[in-house]
Amino acid sequence: MRKLTLSMAEQIISASYAKARELGLKPLTVAVLDAGGHLTALSRQDGSSIMRPQIAQGKAFGALAVGTGTRWLNANAESRPHFVQALNGVAGGGIVPVPGGVLMKDEDGDVVGAVGITGDTSDNDEAAALAGIAAVGLIADCG
Repeated sequence: MRKLTLSMAEQIISASYAKARELGLKPLTVAVLDAGGHLTALSRQDGSSIMRPQIAQGKAFGALAVGTGTRWLNANAESRPHFVQALNGVAGGGIVPVPGGVLMKDEDGDVVGAVGITGDTSDNDEAAALAGIAAVGLIADCG
């Protein structure tokens, strides 16, 4: 099983920002969590609003909590809101159930961590996360 390192997290952030520049996105905040849900790296672009770190971490944490990307959580928030509300309750309100939280797996399918990005539309946040994850050779699971 591959372990997430600080160097990998920094590469994920850098590649995510490069994708944001390519797409002309608004200022992003990127949180990279390890498989245990611990913050490995967090970065805010100039101009990011004040709650962005918590939102980015909540997206990444949500992906880890359910074992898939937050696109799945978003769909369930619409179809089974009671489930997502209860899940967020037991998580102490720490889950943000919208796209932009992407689970990272190694080639054996083991969870390595998750990336949460916020600042633009959820789809654009997710696109930046996918670019970051690809840059370190891990497999992305959007849900």
